[in-house]
Amino acid sequence: MDDVFEKHVRAAGVAGWWVVLIAVGFLLVQGLLYLLVMSAHPAWLLALWGPDATWSLVQTVWFWGLVAMKALIWPLALGAFWLTLWARQLRKRADD
Repeated sequence: MDDVFEKHVRAAGVAGWWVVLIAVGFLLVQGLLYLLVMSAHPAWLLALWGPDATWSLVQTVWFWGLVAMKALIWPLALGAFWLTLWARQLRKRADD
């Protein structure tokens, strides 16, 4: 029973690290796109946002979206770290 539980905790930790890795990659791409779009100011982007959109609005919403994603990645990373340490402790106790 403990061996199966340890494998499940370890698998959850590995899955958590994959989620963190993908989220950081997505955040990196979004950050680079943010810099590219804010320096180029393409007209099609304002058309996608609607008739009342301004560059100030786009910049503010996009920036705070990036901040919110960064704030959500930290708890994910802490959860994955905790699961990794828990799986290691379970393995140590099973070996004793």
